[in-house]
Formats: sequence, structure tokens, C-alpha cells
Amino acid sequence: MKVSLFVTCLIDIFQTDVGMDTVELLERLGCEVEFPEKQTCCGQPAYNSGYVDKAKDSMKHMIRVFEQADYVVTPSGSCATMLKEYPHILKDETEWEARAQALANKTYELTQFIVEVLGIEDVGAKLKGTATYHTSCHMTRLLGVKEAPLKLLSHVEGLEMKPLPHNYNCCGFGGTFSVKMTPISEQMVDEKVQSVEEAGADILIGADCGCLMNIGGRIDRKGKPIKVMHIASVLNSR
Repeated sequence: MKVSLFVTCLIDIFQTDVGMDTVELLERLGCEVEFPEKQTCCGQPAYNSGYVDKAKDSMKHMIRVFEQADYVVTPSGSCATMLKEYPHILKDETEWEARAQALANKTYELTQFIVEVLGIEDVGAKLKGTATYHTSCHMTRLLGVKEAPLKLLSHVEGLEMKPLPHNYNCCGFGGTFSVKMTPISEQMVDEKVQSVEEAGADILIGADCGCLMNIGGRIDRKGKPIKVMHIASVLNSR
């Protein structure tokens, strides 16, 4: 099965190890992974900030880049959601709406692709520790991917999963929200860190790098002994 990787900005710039783990994991599961080098930002930061026309330029570019792909897979529920929103945003441009819909139809978040398309729930991962899982807002509420990550994590040998109190509360990142509304964002992420501690976990797992960067940064500032891992890295542990 041929897969085109949409790596996202945060992974490309800050967390390249997550990108490598994603590729290794997909290849181990029998996929042929290609990386379209002309891919850029999906346009979400600009769109969420109100720069719709500028965001549309990025969207149209991404449609062109991935037009020939069989499947587009990304280790980010938030960015996958954005690609799914393209048809709605471009609904007044007939040609682009159809091309956007074609892209949306073949776009999957990583765990969603593994479970729903490949039909795999046990990837043969091994990781010793006690962990809890952060359910990111876009991935669960907009993309609707709730069960796939938990199914995959339940089969990781040596990993004990603990429920995260108030798991559906936002971590306070929200992209530009954390910059524009810093005092509120800080209180939200403090509550999230407190919930992780209440879970009794030494590992926090998530599927969106923005959330993990935000929560992980706060954990570091507070000097908490909690490791933060993207689910791709967990599933690629052997």
C-alpha cells in the first residue's frame, strides 16, 4: 500500500523524531511511504487568525502536492482535520471544492489509518511504563478519532495505561490562542499537568505535537518527572 506522508510544520521543525518514527512504523506495517518535498503548512494558523485568502493559497498548493497520492497520512489529528475542512472553505470555487474533497476523502490521521484502513490493532510495540493519554480537541471533537489510539496503546507490551482525569479538557494550546490569551492558556495547561499527576503516570502520550509541546513545556518548567511521547514513537518502540 502506497502512502504519502504529510509531516506537518511542528514535526518538520521541532520534532523530527516523530516523523522518522511514523515512517518506520508504516514501513514495518507493509506500507510504501513517499514524502512529497513540496509540501508546506496546511494553512491552519493563517486561517484561524482570519487570513482566509492567504490560507487558501496554502490550501490550493497542498491540494496540488498531494493530488496523485493514494492515501495521505499524518501524525497529527489537528492537521488532518484541517485538510478535511478544505472542501467547506473552498465551497465557492467549484473546481477547487471538488479537488479539495478528493484530498479530504483520502486523508487520515496515523492511528486512524492503522486501525481503519490497515485493520491492525497490535503493531508489536513494547514499552515499559505507566502512561496516560491526552485526547486532543481537534482529533476527538472534529475529526472524530477517539478509539483508534486507545486500541493501539492497549496492545503495547509492558505499558500500563491509566485514565486521565478530565481528559476532554483542552490543554490550553489552541494554536494562536496560547499566544493571544496567554494567562488563560497558562491556567489551562496547569490544570492539565495536574490531571496527569493525578493519573499516576510517568509517561504522557498524545497524538498532536502542538498539545505535547505545550504540556511538555509546562512539565519541564515545573520540573515534573514525566516523559512526554507522541503516539507514533510509542508504537514504534521495540
